Amino acid sequence: MTDTAAKTPPSTGKRIELTLRALVLGCLLAVIFTAANTYLGLKVGLTFASAIPAAVISMAILRLFKDSTIWENMTVQTVASVGGAMSSIIFVLPGLVMVGWWTGFPFWESVLICVFGGVLGVTFSIPLRRALVVEANLPYPEGVAAAEVLTVGSRGAEQTESAVRENSAGLWVVITGAVVSAGYALLVAGRVFAAEATKFIKLPAALGGGATGVGFGMQFALLGAGHLIGLSVGLAQLVGLILAWCIAVPILTSPDTIAWLTAHGIPSIATTLEPGVAAEELAGTVWSREVRFMGAGVIGVAAIWTLIKLAGPLIGGLTSALAANRRRRSGEVLDLTEQDIPINIVAGLSVACLVGIGFILAWFANSNPTLAGSMPLLVGGGLIYVVFIGFAVAAICGYMAGLIGSSNSPVSGVGILAIVIASVLMLGVLALAGLPADPSVVAFALIVTAVVFAVAVIANDNLQDLKTGQLVAATPWRQQTALIVGVIAGAIVIPVILNLLNSAFGFEGGPKGIADEPLAAPQATLISALARGVIGGDLRWDLIGLGAVIGVVIIVIDAILSGATKGKMKLPPLAVGIGFYLPAAVTTMLVIGAICGWFYDKAIKNTRFADVGRRMGVLLASGLIVGESLFLVMTAGVIVGTRNDAPFAMLPEGSTFPAMLAGIAAFLVLTLAMYGWVRRRSAKV
Repeated sequence: MTDTAAKTPPSTGKRIELTLRALVLGCLLAVIFTAANTYLGLKVGLTFASAIPAAVISMAILRLFKDSTIWENMTVQTVASVGGAMSSIIFVLPGLVMVGWWTGFPFWESVLICVFGGVLGVTFSIPLRRALVVEANLPYPEGVAAAEVLTVGSRGAEQTESAVRENSAGLWVVITGAVVSAGYALLVAGRVFAAEATKFIKLPAALGGGATGVGFGMQFALLGAGHLIGLSVGLAQLVGLILAWCIAVPILTSPDTIAWLTAHGIPSIATTLEPGVAAEELAGTVWSREVRFMGAGVIGVAAIWTLIKLAGPLIGGLTSALAANRRRRSGEVLDLTEQDIPINIVAGLSVACLVGIGFILAWFANSNPTLAGSMPLLVGGGLIYVVFIGFAVAAICGYMAGLIGSSNSPVSGVGILAIVIASVLMLGVLALAGLPADPSVVAFALIVTAVVFAVAVIANDNLQDLKTGQLVAATPWRQQTALIVGVIAGAIVIPVILNLLNSAFGFEGGPKGIADEPLAAPQATLISALARGVIGGDLRWDLIGLGAVIGVVIIVIDAILSGATKGKMKLPPLAVGIGFYLPAAVTTMLVIGAICGWFYDKAIKNTRFADVGRRMGVLLASGLIVGESLFLVMTAGVIVGTRNDAPFAMLPEGSTFPAMLAGIAAFLVLTLAMYGWVRRRSAKV
């Protein structure tokens, strides 16, 4: 599909677009996808774009109304997708629990941080629509795919019987994937199947004598996420996994390395462990306390490199947007598909959000004796930071969404840079005001970063949705209104889900949950550690620096590969850093999912139903994520309600090995069966 689709609306008749039923349905789907994405993000540090499954569900439901249109389905998809994107705020907010400032997530404070930051993400990206969506030659992979799904499946005179069948089949694929993944998760919770298969070993002396481990998590949400990220990103994560667990961990746990570090007075967590400690504890501790910071260095360098590459296009895009605004103010008549929310209303909304953010920051500062005396300086500096850094990340993330898609856009890398900048600025405030570096300073930096992160994730999703709208000839101002509704819907549910998961499972580094199965929350763990390290002065800059050097090498390799193969082969540096940073069992299953998706797409590539099959594969992956994630959110509610850490247990503890074998066999059979079923279903459309 190309931009010419925007010139010929794919549906005829009355323009029914921003309706109450569309907003209500969109909000319901936003709640579902936000809950699923919140769990997935806390588990593996990834979220998925919910635009396509939302569009499929919308078309199936609104088909019951004879006057439904493609634009109304576009509204539902916009509200639902931005609500799901809002869940990415969990990459920052749990840090406030991890540093000990919050014990839970206060409802109104959490909601207002999300709403004010999210609406700023919408308003900041509106001036960029013409430059980055209309005029820039960016692929917008998810936006174009969603427009394709809407065009094929929405009611219209040109709709074919096969399109109706595809829409119906797509809904059943999502539902089936969700039921299978939820059912498997239930059996894992019942101890019938093991959640993962892992093995830690001590290496022989000939290989250094260190420790390492291997494993994979048997979770269909991870399989689905791997399918969606694609082979290139999946293999890059495999490279990160190999660098971490086959090189870094064995070297840092080697007796010779430990002796050398001790002799030279270089700090090492391995030197603090008891001699003869088990391989699992040795390898796991070194990875979590040292190797992950190398991954942070890779991620940071990758984010900076991305910003450098985007500088030229961003400046050009902003110049074009300002010129377009001047033409509109001069009285130029705009086509319906070029009508944004008027710039004066955009400015008013932005100012209102900034006032609200100022009140949050002032309330936070005044409620802490350490910060109260410096409240004007903190609030003023925080607002300036939100305006300048927020608009910059809105432009950067919007461009990256157009370039590589919302799901692959490295917003977490932008968040890492944002917290480092915020923490360094807080050091300046400490020096000016003579404040001590206590937890309240770290918490203030995290709150400001949370607002900027909300701006980033919504701008990242906003322009993707606006691209879909351009291709189906939707009205931009109605879409932008729907985006704001979606922000509010997502913001309301996020603290509820976070409190459930925190009470039931807990987060790494925070208080224990009832089940004491802490969620990794990888980005929040890293961001809170960076904030504490920068402000407290004890950050392991040596490890981050080593990771940065590795990141530079990966960037060079990526450039060589891309140039030599004309872009066919790449090694995305950010994905390598994530492979470094995520737990091995998680990364391994993401890689397996990416390979499964590649084999599936390759198997149907030359068939007559290749396009339909590819879309069905995406819907299957989305269903797998939604089913397991929603089941585990429900499980958290049951754990909290019953105070039982294993409410669905069917077998006693201690049957780990049989459960692992049974889980591997069932997972393999179900995976093959589902891909085969989706292929056959696609062939019948």
